Amino acid sequence: MLRVVTIGVYGAPTTELRRLQYAEDDRQGVGKRSRRELAAEYTRRYVTEILDRADLTPIVSELPSSGTAALLCVERDPEACHRSLIAQRLTEQHHVTIEHLRPL
Repeated sequence: MLRVVTIGVYGAPTTELRRLQYAEDDRQGVGKRSRRELAAEYTRRYVTEILDRADLTPIVSELPSSGTAALLCVERDPEACHRSLIAQRLTEQHHVTIEHLRPL
């Protein structure tokens, strides 16, 4: 049985953080879907401004006790998406096993 749990804007970056990342993308000459990693300053601020203030327990409680759950990104590489930061935090604080699926 497929069950969809939406975290929606729960972990969404602020407009200011998005602009910071877009400025770095412009500086590197890449787009959202072609970037390979998040800007270091974006990552630092996302963690301190969003993740450190977030209680991920409600998300963990919605995960299936058996089976698989997925965080979906539009970026090719997990290192280029803020959801990988959420996944990392889920692993660190809640011992959720994460497997990044990459295109061949």
